[in-house]
Amino acid sequence: MTINKLQGRLYLVGIGPGDPELMTCKAVRILEKTKVWVAPKAKQNGNSSALEIASAQVELTDKTVLELCFPMKKVYLEQEQDPDVVQGWRDAAQVVLRHLDAGEDVAFPTLGDPGLYSTAFYLLATLQELRPYLSVSIIPGITAMAACSAHVCSPLGLGDDVVSIVPAAFDDERLRQILQTFDAVVLMKVYRKLDHVIALLDELGLTDKAVLIERCGMDDQKIYTDIREALNKKLHYFTTLLVRKKQIGIQTRIRSLEEPSLMAPSLQEV
Repeated sequence: MTINKLQGRLYLVGIGPGDPELMTCKAVRILEKTKVWVAPKAKQNGNSSALEIASAQVELTDKTVLELCFPMKKVYLEQEQDPDVVQGWRDAAQVVLRHLDAGEDVAFPTLGDPGLYSTAFYLLATLQELRPYLSVSIIPGITAMAACSAHVCSPLGLGDDVVSIVPAAFDDERLRQILQTFDAVVLMKVYRKLDHVIALLDELGLTDKAVLIERCGMDDQKIYTDIREALNKKLHYFTTLLVRKKQIGIQTRIRSLEEPSLMAPSLQEV
C-alpha cells in the first residue's frame, strides 16, 4: 500500500486532569498550531469537557472545532462491543479522515493522558483499520490520579509499594483480589459504584485508608477524607478514589529539630 504524502497528521493530545494550568507546554503548542480539532463528548446534546479545558489556554478563533459524540458505555477488550459504541468510533473516524486526507492536521484533545483509559486509542485503532500507515503523534498529559495525589499530599507509590490502577465500573471478584493484594490502589470513575466499593472496603478494613476526590483541580473540587460522607450523593464522572495501606514512616537522625535548616517546610496550596 502506498502512503499518501499529502495526508495530514493526527495528534492525540493529553490536556491533563481539568485545571488548564496543568496542560503541558507541548500540548499547548500542538493545539495552537493545529487548525482542526476533534473534541469528544459523551452525549449528542452535551458539551465537551476536553474542549472547555483546552480552550482556556488556546484561542479558538482560527480553529475548525468538531464536537463528536462517543457513547460512554462499558468496553471489554477482545470481546464484542456495544453497537452504539462501535458506530460512534466509526463515525468519528470518517470525520477525522476527511480532514487528514485533505492534507489537514487534526488534534484530538483528551482528558488526562491518552494512554490511560482514553477514548483517543479507540479512535486511533478504528482509524488504523482504515489507514494502516496513518501518521500519528501522541502527546502525554498529566493524569487525574497524579493530580489527586498532589492535592491530598500523598504518594501514589513509594518504596516497595506495588500499585494497581482500576476502572471501578466492573462487577467481579477482581476488585476484591486487587484490594487484598496491592499496597496502593487507584479506583477511577468510581462515581456510580461508590456504595459497592465502600461496602467492600468496610469488609476489608480499608475504608479509613481511602480518600475520595471529585473534580480534582477544578473550581468545585471536593475532597472526602471520610469517604462515607459521599454516600448517596450524585457524584461527578471525574471522581477518583485512592487507597493506601502503608503509612509513610521516615526515621532519620538529626541533631536538633530547632535548627531552621532541618525543619520541614509547611504544605501550602500553589
